[in-house]
Amino acid sequence: MKTNKTIYEAVRATLLSGTALALTSVMAFAQNGQAPVYEGQVGKTLAESKEWWPAPVKAPKGAPNVIWILLDDVGFGATSAFGGVINTPTYDSLANNGLRYTNFHTAAICAPTRAALLTGRNHHYVHMGGFAHTILSAGFPGYDGRIPADKGTIAEILRENGYNTFAVGKYGLTPDEDATDAGPFDRWPSGKGFDHFFGFLGSQTDQYKPDLVEDNAHVTPDGRHLSEQITDKAISYITRQHKVAPDKPFFLYYAPGATHAPHQVAKEWSDLYKGKFDEGWDVFREKVFAEQKRKGIIPKNAVLPPRNAGIKAWNTLSADEKKLYARFMEVYAGYLTYTDHETERLISYLKQSDQLDNTLIFVVIGDNGASKEGSQNGDIDRSILVNGQSESETIKYNLNKIDEIGTPEGTEANYPLGWAQAANTPFKYWKQDANSEGGTRNPLIVFYPKGIKDKGGIRTQYSHVSDLVPTTLEFLGIKLPEYIKGVKQDTLQGTSLVYSFDNANAPARHNLQYYYIFGSRSIYKDGWKAEAAHSSSFFNTSRNAADTSRDYNKDKWELYNLNQDFNERIDLAAKYPEKLKELQALFDEQAKKNNIYPFIDWDDVFKLRIHKRSSFAKPNQQSMINTTPPTPQK
Repeated sequence: MKTNKTIYEAVRATLLSGTALALTSVMAFAQNGQAPVYEGQVGKTLAESKEWWPAPVKAPKGAPNVIWILLDDVGFGATSAFGGVINTPTYDSLANNGLRYTNFHTAAICAPTRAALLTGRNHHYVHMGGFAHTILSAGFPGYDGRIPADKGTIAEILRENGYNTFAVGKYGLTPDEDATDAGPFDRWPSGKGFDHFFGFLGSQTDQYKPDLVEDNAHVTPDGRHLSEQITDKAISYITRQHKVAPDKPFFLYYAPGATHAPHQVAKEWSDLYKGKFDEGWDVFREKVFAEQKRKGIIPKNAVLPPRNAGIKAWNTLSADEKKLYARFMEVYAGYLTYTDHETERLISYLKQSDQLDNTLIFVVIGDNGASKEGSQNGDIDRSILVNGQSESETIKYNLNKIDEIGTPEGTEANYPLGWAQAANTPFKYWKQDANSEGGTRNPLIVFYPKGIKDKGGIRTQYSHVSDLVPTTLEFLGIKLPEYIKGVKQDTLQGTSLVYSFDNANAPARHNLQYYYIFGSRSIYKDGWKAEAAHSSSFFNTSRNAADTSRDYNKDKWELYNLNQDFNERIDLAAKYPEKLKELQALFDEQAKKNNIYPFIDWDDVFKLRIHKRSSFAKPNQQSMINTTPPTPQK
């Protein structure tokens, strides 16, 4: 590819030689997204020349604004929009005036989901099989945490097509070693197509003292809750654009840290739920399950799976345990309702500024299942998990700090495992379990006042987070560019959902999908699913360590017919061994195609960490240059 200097020298030589029309051939190489072909004429004099400028890039006439909202670690059965008991009136309204997708899937953990979402491709295929963090990535094509330039993001695509592009909240796809004010910035949001970014680059952050970034620099937080700050910033971006170019559409990626740990929210929100969870997680699951049936979220003949292994029945807990665990859930619920409130501020602004009717909104309620990372007894400041106290010591420690749960002093704040399964009703297991629907199945809402006819409709077609890019592009009438920034683009792997917008009974078109996170894996094909759980000595909360060896060949495979058994209760592996073998072979095929090999589990991560320390400096997401970051611009 010729550089700007090469072009300049060629043009200069052309002018000096007097060969005016040759300029067109000099510029002709730069097509299809690399640079426009010059269509004017350059003579020796102005009279012999014809001026030309490329037409400004414009979105299709009347193209809607687009907003993607992505929540974190929520759980399928948490929000009232999908049968939960936690109040989310904004998401309820969007769903009641749009579509609910109840068979939508993510990648079982945050960074892989976000990479698949933004690129429209499988997460290993875009090198995000684990994380971008130095200690959790590996030097293999599926795991190095660096999205290749030939797999452009939705922001890059839409910017190439006349959209302004904004992102606020959690990004999670920048390698640690790049995440300082020294850059390089090509893997920051600004390097992946976003005109402006305000939020944090990592996987989690303190909501009152976040590791905060604005555009390409770390900035000092102002002390308010991060969700309030990102909503203000999103509104300011849209306001500034709308004032100058009211006909130009925008794309907003709105990704709060909620409800990932730390669960932090003002007491006015958490206290809304005082006493609401005193009946415990067993009653919670039963109530949600019944409401999901009533709303048509799940089949009428569905059966609730038993509690996950290791979760105690609520009625067997001590009074202290019940008091402590209920407070953890009150904070989580308040945090989720508060997040809904901040979303409502954004929606209200769009309505007041007459932009809502022409805004296409996707709400993904969770980038994976509810989190299992709070341990059996909950977590307030992580010292218990690090120091390895006994269960009784943990409960005593947490009780002494019960008033800190959800506050800036409660620096970790994550609820116990029993609540994670409850939030995942009607499924088994939880976040990180790529084998299970409880790890990968999340609600999706599609809202567009001008285009959604079946308001409040439910869609059951199998779908995946990689589908949102092709869905958005088809709906907007935009094709994937052949080139972005001079780099030829790879094909998309997701499947557009537009076919289902007006047809609830349309056959699903996304018929094949693999899942893999830290050894746990599964493969879906035409309603059948084969899956294998995998334990390591580091993380075995979803299975007993004795049940599963670290030898991948000894992992027990299960087989389910999701068309008849959507929440994986009846293992058919023994009944249909040939079907299981067929799907296992298909998984191997997909693993080779998508860079899943070599398998890497949590124990491997910590082995690799030793090697990486010799290659990279100690990760530091704060600026190594600016010891006192600037204050965010208002």
